[in-house]
Amino acid sequence: MSVTNIDCPTLKKWLKNNEAVLIDVRELAEYQESKIDQAHLIPLGEISINSLPDFKNKKLVLHCRSGKRSLTAGAKLLEENPNLEIYNLEGGIIAWNNCTF
Repeated sequence: MSVTNIDCPTLKKWLKNNEAVLIDVRELAEYQESKIDQAHLIPLGEISINSLPDFKNKKLVLHCRSGKRSLTAGAKLLEENPNLEIYNLEGGIIAWNNCTF
């Protein structure tokens, strides 16, 4: 499997419909400055299958500042479990904050 990029409107819809679990892989200070409601903070250095909240029957979406660290986090999770289906918020929280819904 691989990590699939999604856009802000897709994530917004998934969160509204309770279809996704969102993981923020930035550091605590970044998360405290600006965050997406419903995001769970698990910094890149701490992310593993065991650190994830329950996402059974939901899409697993990762995000960071611009989309690069979350791709790295996705690759790390796929090393642990290649069968995971992982989504990455393209452009990260920068794109989210600039998105007009």
